[in-house]
Amino acid sequence: MRLECGAVRISLAGLVKRFGGLTVVDRVTLEIASGELFFLLGPSGCGKTTLLRCIAGFAQPDAGRIRIGEEDVTEVPPHRRDTAMVFQSYALWPHLTVRENVAFGLEMRKVPASARARRVAEALALVQMTERAGSRPAQLSGGQQQRVALARALVVRPRCLLLDEPLSNLDARLRLEMRGEIRRICKEAGLTAVYVTHDQKEALSVADRIAVMDRGRVAQVGAPGDLYRRPANRFVAHFLGETNFLPGTVVACDGRTALVRTAAGDWASAALPEVPPRAGDAVTLSVRPEALQIGATAAGANLCAAQLEDSVFLGEGTQHALRAGPSLLLHAYETHAPARLRGATTVSCAAEDAVLLAE
Repeated sequence: MRLECGAVRISLAGLVKRFGGLTVVDRVTLEIASGELFFLLGPSGCGKTTLLRCIAGFAQPDAGRIRIGEEDVTEVPPHRRDTAMVFQSYALWPHLTVRENVAFGLEMRKVPASARARRVAEALALVQMTERAGSRPAQLSGGQQQRVALARALVVRPRCLLLDEPLSNLDARLRLEMRGEIRRICKEAGLTAVYVTHDQKEALSVADRIAVMDRGRVAQVGAPGDLYRRPANRFVAHFLGETNFLPGTVVACDGRTALVRTAAGDWASAALPEVPPRAGDAVTLSVRPEALQIGATAAGANLCAAQLEDSVFLGEGTQHALRAGPSLLLHAYETHAPARLRGATTVSCAAEDAVLLAE
């Protein structure tokens, strides 16, 4: 069963929001495609929730414009934007049943009873809560309450769905379960959705595209795999999972590959920024732990001697700490590794996996 929500494009142009002398959203420009599941990702205080509240109409920007579809909604009040928001706290009425909670927004819009019943049934079916329609919120698990909150948002057939840390109140197992469910629900409903989170795995596993935010600005926008494999700068590389940073100096660059002299020897990078570096530039390489190979024997660049200092078994894999120089400790991750190896070894990686950061 599919709800007809009517997905729309969302455009933000030069958006600024200040609180007193503090700029919380700083000249943000974004294009969110119709039907896209778009994430705003970043640490606490980076401005992502304030940006979402500007889209919803709960915060008025100090500069810039917001368009939903073909309409400029910058000055339009929240209740006239045809958006729906799901908050961290599900805000369900405790004295109403699941069915009554979901129907509440339709009653406020004076939708006729027959149409209201049909749309509530469609929304409950979409979130797989039909059998609990007569229950009250206190009788539901956290995951079930989240499904009801989603159904209540979807039943009004919004032009876009806004989600503010919707899984933060769930335990780890339920968060994992609900990630896939939220993606399924949004795609089946054909929604444009903007989703705020600080959880990197949540964003990487659910989003179509992600905007990583840092101090009110957008640091990088892209598909999850692109952001993880090709971070544009040190902040994005560090925030999206673990990485090794190798500072160095460019020895040579032909526009496609750069040779960088580091404390671990010469490393070649075939993952360059838009503006390639020049010989003599001070740069930083980012190498993910899973990209490092232990025990390689081939000679050449991207290979260095190392001392294996520690190994930690994590169940699905093993994390190794390797000393590659007096001031350089590298972390490598192997999915199938011998238990707790120690001693002298080598470390290497492919040039495509040594990402030269723009800043």
